[in-house]
Amino acid sequence: MDLDLTPEQRAFRDEVRTFIREKLPSEIRERLRAGHPPRKQDTVAWQRILNERGWAAPHWPKRYGGADLGPMERLILLDETYRAPAPLPQVLNVGMLGPVMMKFGTPAQCDHFLPRLANLDIWFCQGFSEPGSGSDLASLRTAARREGDHYIVNGQKIWTTTAHLADWVFALVRTDTEARKQEGISFLLIDLRTPCITIRPIRQITGSAEFYEVFFDGARTEAALHLGAVGEGWKVAMALLGFERGASTLGQQAHFH
Repeated sequence: MDLDLTPEQRAFRDEVRTFIREKLPSEIRERLRAGHPPRKQDTVAWQRILNERGWAAPHWPKRYGGADLGPMERLILLDETYRAPAPLPQVLNVGMLGPVMMKFGTPAQCDHFLPRLANLDIWFCQGFSEPGSGSDLASLRTAARREGDHYIVNGQKIWTTTAHLADWVFALVRTDTEARKQEGISFLLIDLRTPCITIRPIRQITGSAEFYEVFFDGARTEAALHLGAVGEGWKVAMALLGFERGASTLGQQAHFH
């Protein structure tokens, strides 16, 4: 990509180029140069190296571990990542969930999750789509019932990318069955290692699987693990989808092994 850069931006490009040349493990570089998609361990290893420099989530404020880079600097970083080539940061963590957590999360949630999102200590997937819902996201039927300090989750999500790699899922669930469709929905964070959760691949004709189904059969998650107010998950989801549209500045990778 030919970029019309200022002297400061050219200096930043040289800094990024040198950093990648010196820090990117040769095994990862050669694997990607040979045309192979990054494995999970490749993405994790490189994102942690970037995070030490503040570049895993370059658009995040510095107080949250980012670099607060401007649009052109982020574009330069992305361009050099493709040129190397190097794995891209996990976009669900840093491009979508992180920003929405800064907007809707509690201080305790931000303190706990944001460093782990940037360092890829936790890999999140997205649990929005459901069988039979099509594009009508608000018709979701996965339900969460409050029981003491936990929610009990029952239902199914589908077309979930990287569910087989993920540690956690952020999911839309119905917490009020009496409310109007777009009301009574909450945005929950759920540990996929919790009992009563099953992940199944959706096999293509080639036998490979890019998408997965996730089944919740009485899975428990802490009641405090909702972003935004209970029943206002639709608002949180719409904000997250707005961040998703902007996440193209970070780059997206559809295939992980």
